[in-house]
Amino acid sequence: MDRIRIRGGRPLSGEIKVGGAKNAALPLMVAGLLTDERLVLSNVPQLADIQTMSLLLAQHGIAVERVTNDGRTLSLGGPITNTEAPYDIVRKMRASFLVLGPLLARVGEARVSLPGGCAIGARPIDLHLKGLEQLGARIVLEGGYIDARIDGRLKGAAIVFPFVSVGATENLLMAASLAEGRTVLANAAREPEIGDLAACLVAMGARIEGIGSDKLTIDGVDTLHGATHAIIPDRIETGSYACAAAISGGSVFLRDARLEHLGATVRILREAGVDIAEEPGGLMVKRLNGLHGVDAMTEPYPGFPTDMQAQFMALMSVAEGASMVTETIFENRFMHVPELNRMGARINVHGASAIVRGVPGLSGAPVMATDLRASLSLILAGLAAQGETMVNRVYHLDRGYEAVEQKLAACGVDIERIPA
Repeated sequence: MDRIRIRGGRPLSGEIKVGGAKNAALPLMVAGLLTDERLVLSNVPQLADIQTMSLLLAQHGIAVERVTNDGRTLSLGGPITNTEAPYDIVRKMRASFLVLGPLLARVGEARVSLPGGCAIGARPIDLHLKGLEQLGARIVLEGGYIDARIDGRLKGAAIVFPFVSVGATENLLMAASLAEGRTVLANAAREPEIGDLAACLVAMGARIEGIGSDKLTIDGVDTLHGATHAIIPDRIETGSYACAAAISGGSVFLRDARLEHLGATVRILREAGVDIAEEPGGLMVKRLNGLHGVDAMTEPYPGFPTDMQAQFMALMSVAEGASMVTETIFENRFMHVPELNRMGARINVHGASAIVRGVPGLSGAPVMATDLRASLSLILAGLAAQGETMVNRVYHLDRGYEAVEQKLAACGVDIERIPA
């Protein structure tokens, strides 16, 4: 397995281009199942998860073609020839489960593997299934697969989510776009990625009201057509590199980053002593006089995102004073804590909260990445540490961050990837 080596102590200085949002690109690719015409997506990030989704869609009959040499514009289209999403693909990436709703809406049947567990905790799919049943689907769980069928078309319904779920909102939003009648999704997730999906569906001919709110009203149409859509920049990548500038004591211009997508992230980073200023074409980020301990609790958007928790904890490990980081989304998302403590951090976990007592400095050490965001948090810690940090198992990183070592090296960081 590849490793990443960092020799810390160098402040970031320069520019980093923020890529397209992975969490927007994946459901947008799935939206290609909703039409016989071509869907063209630009600003697509080059990530392992994008390749996995391309393989899954190809199995369903959707050809995914690179329109540009850099692979950042994809054209998707073709007839649906297979309605099974097999375990071997779904187990690699939970976003694969999003094909269930579109397949049902288009061809009336789907057989999708149960996604199983996840390193950062369970992600139940019951809200997806209950919502589709309310739209008229008959669902049977057998042999680790979900067999779903409908007679005719899905029928619009009023659906109230008992708690906010990004995946269920996306799945049902796509399915309802081709349902008969009106569907109302109440307590819907409000993430910018969902707004991006809704905007693309509207460009394809869907009728959706309430975009950006927690109540989406969808009037189903008979068919959707092709469209061209540019994927929004990745707000988690933006926040991650903002933490990189802050923890290293440097400054970086994040090209294409959008302040309005950051939600509570920008407020919390500013309270911690990070200056984030809008400039033409992006955001300028730098540390002010010093870092200060700030409490953070993960919440659905526009609250502080769970996908920023590990990176923020690395930042707080070298802040003055103490901070408390509380995780409310996933029950097992503190696996990076022992690795940060190996580098000299003082973090104690108490149930769903971690108490972080800032230390003057960290020391380089060999550490092991346990998931995607934990990988980046260990790289951040390596930026601030004295000596050499070796991050092992970085295959997690490639699922959600493109060319991290090149982007950081271009800003003056001593970092390299060591092939297996």
